[in-house]
Amino acid sequence: MLSKQTKRKLLLFFLPRIVWALLWVLYLTSRRRFHLHEAMMHKNFVAAFWHGEFLMLPFLYRYAKKQMGKERAKGFYIISSQHFDGEIMVKLYKYFGLDTLRGSSSKGGLKVLIESIQLLKQGYDMGITPDGPKGPYHSIADGVIAMSQKTGVPIVPLRVKFSKYWELKTWDRFKIPKPFGTMDFYAIEGFSVEAAMSLAEAKDKLLAYMDSIDGAHKEV
Repeated sequence: MLSKQTKRKLLLFFLPRIVWALLWVLYLTSRRRFHLHEAMMHKNFVAAFWHGEFLMLPFLYRYAKKQMGKERAKGFYIISSQHFDGEIMVKLYKYFGLDTLRGSSSKGGLKVLIESIQLLKQGYDMGITPDGPKGPYHSIADGVIAMSQKTGVPIVPLRVKFSKYWELKTWDRFKIPKPFGTMDFYAIEGFSVEAAMSLAEAKDKLLAYMDSIDGAHKEV
């Protein structure tokens, strides 16, 4: 019998490679439409996206990066949890050319917040799931607000909508697209959290921005 440590090593070696290949199959067998606001091409941002929708979002940044200049596209960091599933995601993100910071609201949160603020001031883009890693579903944690408020860098809501998908029975209602459907990628104009804005006001504003994409998608 294999030990738990050995099993984890095997998973970390094989699973990210397999998932990366499967994601490309799903992407290439689907119709893709990108709805990206031009502002994200000229200034770095804090990307906010729901935990249940992150699976295909690396393709959004890959597409956007091609339209950015080399000086603008310094790099994209995604905040990932320090749990084992977060480690799997770190390996997967590397295949898409994305970097990661390890931490969450419950573990390593202050350290990763300080690091993210430093990177944002250097011109890097940052990605975070406001409701991750454990929910509640479609809630807004403090970290994403603090990043913008401390740096003046705007928060840009990202969403991906699938015409056909499987939805897992998990807290985040994790979505996996089915082949031969349509994927709509959204990055709308964001907003900077002003110093005078309260935490509650900023959270409500971000939630309204995130929800506005659902309304926009109905019109596509």
